[in-house]
Amino acid sequence: MDDGSSDGTAGLLEAWSERDARVRVLSAGSGGGEGLVAALRSAAVAARAPLLARMDADDVALPSRLERQADFLSGRPGLAACGTRVELFPSSRVGMGYHRYQAWLNGLSGPAALLRDLFVECPIAHPTLMIRASALRALGGYRDEGWPEDYDLLLRLYRAGMRADVVPDTLLRWRVRPGRLSRVSGAYAPDAFRRCKVHFLVRGELPEGRALLVWGAGRVGKPLAVELARQGRAPCAFIDVDPRKLGQEIHGLPVLSPDELGRWPGAYVLVAVGAPGARQEIRAELDATGREELRDYRVAA
Repeated sequence: MDDGSSDGTAGLLEAWSERDARVRVLSAGSGGGEGLVAALRSAAVAARAPLLARMDADDVALPSRLERQADFLSGRPGLAACGTRVELFPSSRVGMGYHRYQAWLNGLSGPAALLRDLFVECPIAHPTLMIRASALRALGGYRDEGWPEDYDLLLRLYRAGMRADVVPDTLLRWRVRPGRLSRVSGAYAPDAFRRCKVHFLVRGELPEGRALLVWGAGRVGKPLAVELARQGRAPCAFIDVDPRKLGQEIHGLPVLSPDELGRWPGAYVLVAVGAPGARQEIRAELDATGREELRDYRVAA
């Protein structure tokens, strides 16, 4: 899909199509690009194969990527899609935050792990996605809701009872560049991700009839609580360990210590602490109280 390129891309693509009959070039026309979601939808409609693979023009797929993913899905008929591990590059643009993100992505293995961390971030790097065409059609394809189209697709996939996994090998080099959509488009801004998460949380993930607590009254938890209230599922309280916040009210909600969880028996807990290592520590603490992940709490940061 040549979505309004203004460099030599069109000529390179035509040259490929002339020497390889499998290559078909679709164009958004000379009037400019359709935009990513429209381009994805057009490409998916035109595709004829039972498997659809996603990639951006400036990323680098290892030669065996498509073969490995096709074999992976062939041997796992219960999966609707799969991704791969990634290597972010160039190193000069990969800061500590990207290193942590890459480590988290590459540490996920198995459908259960992806389900567990589904609301932390999108657990499949979109340029590595391979999805069954039948699954994409059943989900209604890509859509533009003002938030990340890849995350929206994967959340709908899981909500439909489908599952995905990750090939446990690095098969794509994912380029970090200043102009990438995830850095410049409002659809990928933190508030858009948050609206997307909460949309799906309140429509099937948060048990009805149970009080809701947000663990973390910081830069992640506070806006999450506000968005939950805006979408009709206001929390009852925050849980935090910062002594400066304990006993205070934030956005009208009391801030309690973990020792006070018993004040809300049966409450469902959303963990919204983004500090390195906090996710594992809070999981261990909640597990020690007899709570079960997904049934009684879910990590959302």
